[in-house]
Amino acid sequence: MLVLVTGANGFLGKAFLDKCSLDSGLRLRGAVRSGGSDMRAEVERVVVGDLAADTNWRDALKDVHVVVHTAARVHVMYEAAANPLGEFRRVNVDGTLSLARQAAAAGVRRFVFVSSIKVNGEHTLPGHPFSSEAVVAPFEPYGLSKHEAESGLRQLALDTGMEVVIVRPVLVYGPGVKGNFLSMMRRLHQGFPMPFGAIDNRRSLVALDNLTDLLATCLQHPSAANEVFLVSDGEDVSTAELLRRTAAALGTRARLVDIPPRLLRGAMRLVGKSDVASRLCSSLQVEIGKTQQLLGWAPPVSLDEGLQRAARWFLASRSSLHGRAPFDR
Repeated sequence: MLVLVTGANGFLGKAFLDKCSLDSGLRLRGAVRSGGSDMRAEVERVVVGDLAADTNWRDALKDVHVVVHTAARVHVMYEAAANPLGEFRRVNVDGTLSLARQAAAAGVRRFVFVSSIKVNGEHTLPGHPFSSEAVVAPFEPYGLSKHEAESGLRQLALDTGMEVVIVRPVLVYGPGVKGNFLSMMRRLHQGFPMPFGAIDNRRSLVALDNLTDLLATCLQHPSAANEVFLVSDGEDVSTAELLRRTAAALGTRARLVDIPPRLLRGAMRLVGKSDVASRLCSSLQVEIGKTQQLLGWAPPVSLDEGLQRAARWFLASRSSLHGRAPFDR
C-alpha cells in the first residue's frame, strides 16, 4: 500500500513518516513544499510547492492508496496577515479540497485529514468534555477554516465514494515541538517564576507518539471510514500540574506563584494578552471513548512518558550546541 503524506518535513508529518517507516508493509511518499529534507531513505520525496487551489498533485498522487494530509496554515499567536481568515481559507480550505478532489480522481481510496479541536470550540466547562458528536462552534479563523475543510471533505466523500477520516487533535507536544510549549519548557528550565500556581482548570493534550499511532491506525481500519475522531493522552491536567510535571521531566522544579485567576486574567488583559489568559486559565477537555471503542485504540504513551520524551529532545538540542542554548541567543 502506497501512502502519501503531505507536510512531510513538518513537526507531525516527519514524525508520522518515521513511525510508518518501521512498517514493512507500507510504501511511503512524502510531499514537501520545496528544498531538501532529512526524511528516511525509504521515503520517496516529491516537491509540490505551496498548498493552494492551483497546486498540481498529479505526480504525487500516482498509484497512491491513502493520503494523510498534515500540511496546513497553522494557528499562530501573533497574526501578521491583513485578512487572516482569507489566508487560512486559501490554504486550509481551497488547498485541501483541491488536493482531495485530485486524490478522488486519481483513485485514492482513503483521505485522512488532520483537523483541529478548535473546530469544536475554544474551551469547555470542567467535567464537560467535547465529543466528536458535539455541535461545533469554531471561534477564530484557524478553527473556522478547518471546519469548512471538514464540511467540503464530507461532501466530496458523498459525491465520489472516497473514504474520509477526520482527526481532531488537541495541543500536540513532543520532540521537535515549537510555539508555546517550547517556550514553556525553556522558561521552566531557566527557572523563571510563573504566576499560574492557583489555576485549577483541566486541559487535554496529546503526545506526538499518540497522535501518530492513531493516524497509523486510521490508514486501513475499516471502522475509521467517514468518521470523526478526537484524540488525547486520556489524562487531563491543570495548567499548574502540567508545569510541575514538565519541570520534573526536565529535572527541575516549577517555581509557581499563586495568583487568583481573576487577577491574572485582568492583568493580562491590560497588556493585551486576553487570549493567552483564556488558554492558560480555561479548560479544554475531550472525550476519546468513541476513538477507543470504534478503533480498539488506546494511547500507547502516558502523559508523563510523553513529557519525558519532549524533555529529552529539548535537553539534547541544547547540548548539541556545545552548551549554548539554541533558544537563548
